[in-house]
Amino acid sequence: MDSRERSVVWALSIAYTGAASAVAFAVPWNRHPSVWVLAGLVLLFAAVSAFPFEVASVTQVPIPLALVPMLFLAPLPLVPLLVPLGYFLATLPGFINRTTHWDRWIYAVCDSWMALGPVLVIGYLAPGAPSLSHSWVYALAFIGQLGFDQLTTSIREYAARGVSFSDTMKILPAYRIDAALWPVSVMCAIAAYHYPVALLAVLPLLWMLREFSRERRERYDAALELNRAYRGTVMLLSDVVEADDNYTADHCRGVVELVNAVADELEIDSDARQELEFAALLHDVGKIVIPNEIINKPGALDDDEFELMKTHTIEGQVLLDRVGGVLGRVGEIVRSCHERWDGTGYPDGLAGYEIPLAARIVFACDAYSAMTTDRPYRAAMSKETALEELWANAGSQFDPRVVSALSHVIREGFSLGLSPAQEVRALLAKGAVANGQRASLPLPFPAQQDPGAATARPGA
Repeated sequence: MDSRERSVVWALSIAYTGAASAVAFAVPWNRHPSVWVLAGLVLLFAAVSAFPFEVASVTQVPIPLALVPMLFLAPLPLVPLLVPLGYFLATLPGFINRTTHWDRWIYAVCDSWMALGPVLVIGYLAPGAPSLSHSWVYALAFIGQLGFDQLTTSIREYAARGVSFSDTMKILPAYRIDAALWPVSVMCAIAAYHYPVALLAVLPLLWMLREFSRERRERYDAALELNRAYRGTVMLLSDVVEADDNYTADHCRGVVELVNAVADELEIDSDARQELEFAALLHDVGKIVIPNEIINKPGALDDDEFELMKTHTIEGQVLLDRVGGVLGRVGEIVRSCHERWDGTGYPDGLAGYEIPLAARIVFACDAYSAMTTDRPYRAAMSKETALEELWANAGSQFDPRVVSALSHVIREGFSLGLSPAQEVRALLAKGAVANGQRASLPLPFPAQQDPGAATARPGA
């Protein structure tokens, strides 16, 4: 831990020690179990704490399976002491194996605040033998656990890491696991009050949760690996496209960043973002099958060459369909990235909302980027001039709503820049140009060679 985190955690731990001591005097010493029962409860708590699983964006443990039996079988004044002991035993293997730093032992105390709420509720409202007639008390005890845990977690995260209270509140949905386990734990604990051996009934449920957690982690790892494979394929294809263009280091595009900014403005669902990002990277991937003499032709294309050039969207879809999965769906977007709002684009002559929204966004962003990039045959347009061109063609070439969002993003201060990876590649390209070699960084095609890459003026 850094000094700030250490100070916060120790302060909360010292405060917990004082609060636990006060609670010990405030609630009755209502039970006298054997030492073996107390040891079993601590070991059960340690076992439960050692089986974390992921819920939403946080890691959760099935604490009620051990906390509720402890509340019903152990003397209530001892519970605030037994909980940190159980936490410590759960993390002890990590200390021994050196996977957890020893200075983090104090978290065993800091994380125990959640026990004080249910101890106080049960101690004041139902300190006697557990009974289903006290179900409403146990429901309040759960709320007490949730409240103490959420409050102290929020304080710790804000003081130690600067995380706002509103951000910490986002973990509340994870407590649905505790809410589901509390009734089961209450039933088991009531039975264990008369027959302590009934605590063993928790073990099969604990094993099941462990298996579910393991399988979920394996599926998550597999999905993550597949996602990495897709991204690796995308970057490889992107590099292949860029390698076939005569680019210089100063001509690197930021279409992906601009597309993401426009997607934010249009409040595009996060689930669609990956396909949108991939489409922005690969919308010209089909050009790798177009002959280099056409791609790199310095003059205007004749009619036959122009028709051949227009097939790159179809070739891009065919290429991505071979990969399948996410990229297969991206291929459908790539096919439509040169469709015009008025239906005069290619290859299918789609119009208006027939064109996928992702394709409309990529089309407009790529046009803006092309117009504001220096070319061998012309200087880059200013931002204002490029936006005027976009607005002049809104409703004919571009979706007006996309142009409006793009215009707002640009006027709010967005500028096309280089990512860290692009900066490295730019430096390498500059060195290659200085040595008289061919640079291999992306540069848009001239407007007369690639209709739709920039705003099409009348007669272009």
